[in-house]
Amino acid sequence: MNIVVCVKQVPEPTGTNRIDPKSLRIMREGVDSVLDPADEFSIEAALQIQEANPGTNVIVVSMGPERALEAIRRGLAMGASKGVLISDPNLAGSDALATAKVLAGAIKRENPDLVITATESSDAYTGMVPGGIAHHLGLPLLSYAKKLTVSGGKASIERQTETGFQRVEAQLPAVVTVTGSINTPRYPALKGIMQAKKKPVDQLTAADLGFSPEQVGEKGAKEKVLGWAPAEQRKAGRVIKDDGTAAAQVADFLAQLKVI
Repeated sequence: MNIVVCVKQVPEPTGTNRIDPKSLRIMREGVDSVLDPADEFSIEAALQIQEANPGTNVIVVSMGPERALEAIRRGLAMGASKGVLISDPNLAGSDALATAKVLAGAIKRENPDLVITATESSDAYTGMVPGGIAHHLGLPLLSYAKKLTVSGGKASIERQTETGFQRVEAQLPAVVTVTGSINTPRYPALKGIMQAKKKPVDQLTAADLGFSPEQVGEKGAKEKVLGWAPAEQRKAGRVIKDDGTAAAQVADFLAQLKVI
């Protein structure tokens, strides 16, 4: 069985993203970058399936600049078997559609039985790439998995919802997006870190996957960022002191909001 996990290198999530005023893209130069923490849950889910199914290969795939190799090495240190980095200056500025197409092209080369991704990245938060990957691979999409099992040629998930969960399954091959409640990612041991340096990593360009410069990057983008503004500051809340009339005050407040 081949399991492909999509990963991304992102600016350190604990910091504040800065926007380039000219390109209107997130500034990535000169900032600390890490494997997206959300992707660690995806890798861990794949490794748990690998441990239950000897002979399974876990391949981490990423699209990004050359330094994104660091994120791939992190996945390899956790226990993945192989890495694939798609790096090409022509890919800079790719929108979600082009990103999904390029990733799908690289994933297809690995003949996957299962593709696992995070629900969304922690820098762009579009949440559109996993669905695009499934579409371009022609595979079913199981989303928001808080539990994932693979057995009998099927992937079964508990799909997280606002009120609980739904049980959903699909025949393999399939694409699955996972949430942060699915597991607790392992921490790479020193042995894994050392072994990661010797594991194979394929490096591809857009041309290797059959894409011209006009199909990807800013030239091929179908969506454009026209502007941005800082998020509105959260307004101060209302404090109600219990002087014997607190319940009535709360009820009046909820009535004003038309909640009751």
